[in-house]
Amino acid sequence: MAIPVAYNLRNLIVRKTTTIMTALGIALTVAVLLAILAMVGGLRSSLESTGNPLHVLVMRKGANAELSSVVTPALFQDLKFKPGIVASKSGEPMASLEMVTVINLESVDAPQGMNVTLRGISALGLEMRPDLKLLSGRWFEPGKREVVVGEAIEKRFPGARVGRKLRFGRGEWEVVGIMSAGRSANNSEIFADLNQVSADYQRADALSSVLLRATDAITANALINDIKNDRKLNMEAISEKAYYEAQTVSGRLIETLGIFVAIIMGIGSSFAAMNTMYAAVARRGKEIGTLRVLGFSRGSILFSFFVESVLLAVLGGLLGCILVLPLNGLTTGVGNFITFSEIDFNFRVTPQIMGYGVVFAMILGALGGLFPARNASRKEILVALRGA
Repeated sequence: MAIPVAYNLRNLIVRKTTTIMTALGIALTVAVLLAILAMVGGLRSSLESTGNPLHVLVMRKGANAELSSVVTPALFQDLKFKPGIVASKSGEPMASLEMVTVINLESVDAPQGMNVTLRGISALGLEMRPDLKLLSGRWFEPGKREVVVGEAIEKRFPGARVGRKLRFGRGEWEVVGIMSAGRSANNSEIFADLNQVSADYQRADALSSVLLRATDAITANALINDIKNDRKLNMEAISEKAYYEAQTVSGRLIETLGIFVAIIMGIGSSFAAMNTMYAAVARRGKEIGTLRVLGFSRGSILFSFFVESVLLAVLGGLLGCILVLPLNGLTTGVGNFITFSEIDFNFRVTPQIMGYGVVFAMILGALGGLFPARNASRKEILVALRGA
């Protein structure tokens, strides 16, 4: 005969002070884990949302990032006429020659400055990114020192607001617009006229990359192989989506350290739950003896105390989810080990992540409740009735 779960719920309510304190300890552990998962999830979502599956990114052979790549205008002329490239509205191949560098800007979190990606781009490059939306202001004009900044940049860098000026290259650049690119990494970039940026940095013959748009997925793979096998070009080609997905390595160290900290805290929370249940067993000796007299088996008592510990942990897990919910949508940034600049993104507290938190709490409760439950089930009836 099983002991009703209502019995366990009543015991948790009666011992409300102990229940709340133990649940809060578990809640803090779960909140730390969920905050790390929400941050890493937001970073991954940002990078995996970036890029078009039909876009092919071309860089120098051996380069693993646009920042370390060099592409000359002469090579660009050879690349843009490769078969399989879509024609733009004007009839020219959809091939965008771009320059990427980093500039240092003062942020709300780092007064000493953080590296931010600056992308020199042409009107065709903007046309190839239909997901870009202008939130305020206007697009930069060719030949002028004007920039358009991503919405994440505008939030985290006080100087990157419409009407203000940023100093880099050979002079000051006016912020004329704020753009949105959904959840993509372009929200963490600053766009400016390619010719003006390359002139300021004296890199007219040493640009960074070429972005091509293929007619379809099969053609995109063929185009990648064609460029890789062209010994005259000596260039590397990769799908734009694959390029950004590879950068999720930036979040692995944070995720590993966060999970390690959560496990250490979890061990402490598990011992706290164990102490709580041991104390409950010690105080409820007569109650356990009465249950045995009423006909409840040792197995029923073991299972009942075990369930009580798990219920306590579930309460802590739910509290942890509530504690971390305010982080959802919060903008933050981390350094990208590949581009050497900051990527801004939003925390994403999803139902799946909260589910992981509750399961983690249940594991803590199971580990903390198993031995006290076993101890309760082994009590002899007479000894338990004496309150020993």
